[in-house]
Amino acid sequence: MSITDTTGTAGWNPEALDAILANDEGRPVLFTNARILTMDPLIGTMTGADLLFVGSLLVGVGPGIITAAGDDNAIVVGCTGLTIAPAVVDTVALASGRGHRSEYVATLTPGNTTDFVVVPDALAADVPSVVAALMTSPEQVRALVAAGRPVLWAGADVPGRATAPEAGIPAAADLTGSPRVGVWIDRHDFLHQELMADGRYDETRGGRPHAYQGRYWIDGDRVDYLDDLGFWAYGEFRGDDLHHAGYVMQLG
Repeated sequence: MSITDTTGTAGWNPEALDAILANDEGRPVLFTNARILTMDPLIGTMTGADLLFVGSLLVGVGPGIITAAGDDNAIVVGCTGLTIAPAVVDTVALASGRGHRSEYVATLTPGNTTDFVVVPDALAADVPSVVAALMTSPEQVRALVAAGRPVLWAGADVPGRATAPEAGIPAAADLTGSPRVGVWIDRHDFLHQELMADGRYDETRGGRPHAYQGRYWIDGDRVDYLDDLGFWAYGEFRGDDLHHAGYVMQLG
């Protein structure tokens, strides 16, 4: 365990970055002695605090966590003079539009996804200020972490970082042999949705054939639809079921 230098953007904590990128053994990562804008209405803002995560899961926030860092063989990143804030901003929460804490999203709450940004205190009067710094002065950002993996570090892109999908509608994939190709039928036999191997779909609704037709793309368990009428829709595979627009379907 070591706490590395936090002075200046250039060359900030290079050893810690290398250790995080090479972390294939599930070692905990601890950002320590920071001001943390959790955006959680129960936890609030903390100073001199630590943020602990394992993989993509945030497991602890608050003062004193560093006392266990040596026991747990944690990778430690010193953050004196720096502020940590959510990298994904819940604008409804910012406008006080959430009625219950359980409704809050994108907070630095244990159990949530590890998405956060680290900037100097001078750029972090509040969460909107942090977001503004990220958008307008990325060279000042010490770290941007998404699902536990660094994206920006010391004001520069991290080698091998994830990049956004290329903009535009992708070409249809050849889905021949995919176990998800076929006719999906909802439990009440109202909706029949045929996913074809050429990337086209054809829906029958209430016995009305070709009610909707268009293209679809599968990405993991997600399916995106682009109807020939021009609208987009979404579905999700959960086990043997396909969930779409309130319908639960199984392969017929």
